[in-house]
Amino acid sequence: MAEDTRQDKRASFSAITEHSTNGMARTSAMASSKSGASKKLVIKNFKDRPKLAENYTEDTWLKLQDAVGAIQNSTSIKYNLEELYQAVENLCSYKVSPTLYKQLRQVCEEHVQFTESLDNLSFLKRMNRCWQDHCRQTIMIRSIFLFLDRTYVLQNSLLPSIWDTGLELFRTHIVSDSAVQKRTVDGILEQIELERNGETVDRSLLRSLLGMLSDLQVYKDSFEERFLIETNRLYAAEGQRLMQERDVPEYLHHVARRLEEENDRIMNYLDQSTQKPLISCVEKQLLGEHMTAVLQKGLSTLLDENRVTELGLLYQLFSKVKGGLPTLLQFWRDYIKSFGGEIVCTPEKDKDMVQDLLDFKDKMDNVAQSCFARNEGFINAMKEAFETFINKRPNKPAELIAKYVDSKLRAGNKEATEEELERILDKIMIIFRFIHGKDVFEAFYKKDLAKRLLVGKSASVDAEKSMLSKLKHECGAAFTSKLEGMFKDMELSKDIMIQFKQYMQNQREPTNIELTVNILTMGYWPSYTPMEVHLPPEMVKLQEVFKLFYLGKHSGRKLQWQPTLGHAVLKAEFKEGKKELQVSLFQTLVLLMFNEGEEFSVEEIRTATGIEEGELRRTLQSLACGKARVLNKNPRGKDVEDGDRFNFNNDFKHKLFRIKINQIQMKETVEEQVSTTERVFQDRQYQIDAAVVRIMKMRKTLSHNLLVSELYNQLKFPVKPGDLKKRIESLIDRDYMERDKETPNQYHYVA
Repeated sequence: MAEDTRQDKRASFSAITEHSTNGMARTSAMASSKSGASKKLVIKNFKDRPKLAENYTEDTWLKLQDAVGAIQNSTSIKYNLEELYQAVENLCSYKVSPTLYKQLRQVCEEHVQFTESLDNLSFLKRMNRCWQDHCRQTIMIRSIFLFLDRTYVLQNSLLPSIWDTGLELFRTHIVSDSAVQKRTVDGILEQIELERNGETVDRSLLRSLLGMLSDLQVYKDSFEERFLIETNRLYAAEGQRLMQERDVPEYLHHVARRLEEENDRIMNYLDQSTQKPLISCVEKQLLGEHMTAVLQKGLSTLLDENRVTELGLLYQLFSKVKGGLPTLLQFWRDYIKSFGGEIVCTPEKDKDMVQDLLDFKDKMDNVAQSCFARNEGFINAMKEAFETFINKRPNKPAELIAKYVDSKLRAGNKEATEEELERILDKIMIIFRFIHGKDVFEAFYKKDLAKRLLVGKSASVDAEKSMLSKLKHECGAAFTSKLEGMFKDMELSKDIMIQFKQYMQNQREPTNIELTVNILTMGYWPSYTPMEVHLPPEMVKLQEVFKLFYLGKHSGRKLQWQPTLGHAVLKAEFKEGKKELQVSLFQTLVLLMFNEGEEFSVEEIRTATGIEEGELRRTLQSLACGKARVLNKNPRGKDVEDGDRFNFNNDFKHKLFRIKINQIQMKETVEEQVSTTERVFQDRQYQIDAAVVRIMKMRKTLSHNLLVSELYNQLKFPVKPGDLKKRIESLIDRDYMERDKETPNQYHYVA
């Protein structure tokens, strides 16, 4: 009924509901015809729950059991899948779920069975097919019983899902059977071993079976443990055998290939969890157990032959093994010390020592950079090794480095452009840094630099100054102060000679000799042994003129002439015509004698010139036995003997107008080398004395051990404790310091 209430202009409705036979409510309503009125729909529940037909549960289960059997036997299902799903839903709705679940589990359990009377590979294939079928069947059964799985099973946390039940049944009745499990794992291991031996196997089969073990959660216990034990055994035997049979490069490539193969297996069919223990096992058995043997057998060969690829592989492999890099580092350090020590300590190789050291350093740098990934530890070990072996032989490397620099900076060295020369000097400085006795280098370098500057044999002033700058940067200003003084002297000498030429132009008595003098400050230059020779009167007179000129400008100074360093240009007339001869002062004195006579003996020349005997023989040899023979020797021969006589070679011919006749260079004698070394040693004595006095003056009182420790910190050259003790005793004798009367090891400074 509808009632119109006009006061609030609202319509209210009541519903008349009838029940249909299918349980749905059919509702009719009477409403006012007024437009815009709202409607209210009420639905009521069933009064009584519909009852299942008699025997419905049993009949439905028979249908479901028949369907499951058809799935398990791979035959067609008689019923519609949707109908089966609806049947499961109806049974679950009427609380038959527990019974249904138990019945399904029982049917599945009865089906899971396996036969194994086959060979290994066939057995694996049968097992795989069984597993694949089981998975497919479980998925299909679950799709029919999905409602059961999502309601009853989900609400009971202790019950496994239908899928998990399938896995559990397969694990319990098949894989957990010791005989089945053993045959399965044995078969898989056999296939893997065949593949390791180079045969082709069915990887998809292995992948499926190992996936099965993983899904069934028995992979680790049933397979992985045995697999790792077998792998360990295989590679232990293989490592022992191949270390005997193969050389190191081949062995390293084999190890790398094996590691690559095992990683490939992990990618293709092994479980990812196996990767770490598997790779560790291979690395341990093929590398870890043979690290020392590999390095002893092959590192020297690889480095000697500069096998960059294999050295890089060696570093890469050793970096993966515990303790690999420290072991490689030690062998690398020992190799450098051994190889470098042989270069330095073999006197027969002195001629090529510096070049060999530079080549060796370049080679080791390249190995450290390109093979050892610029590992700082290896670079530092290399520096330490170089410093150790290069100082095994005191003084000699420093001397030879100085001579090598001289050979590169001397005029006539056409081996390198300026850029290349700069690079060579940079490399030499790296070797120079390793030397402890840098004062030995300074002494020999100064001697050679003096020759280059005085004879004008320096290849390039820029290169000389570049080297000086490098030495100054490396050793400080004090180290190069004398060397810089030598350059300064040469520049001042040029200015003085300009002034002297102007002075000579104003002299009343002109001379046909042109004199050039280099003024050398004695403290800067090497000390030269003075030699008295008999100069022609014209030369003596010119010397006196210069002396008068120089001392007039610089009073209080003393000039000492050094004839050993002098050279001259002589004009000579031969049948062929006029020539100019560029010769040393000693050669000049000998040649000028032939203006006074035609033939002279060795003794006559010695008496007339005053040249020391050994120097005279070398001078005569250069004039009569060299390439430019301006004198004839009678009798002929390469060496100058006492009875030889010499005359002027008027028939001398040469294509050049100015001919340089080189003095026969006396190879630096042992005495000269000892003399230079002795000078260095003497300088060191003075430096030790000065350091002791300096320390004692500052500290006043000091124990012997502390004084020695302080001296080692201050001195820049290697010194033995015994030498320090001698210098301390010397200073005590000279009253610079004294011993404590009560404590002999205590010293006091004496002001």
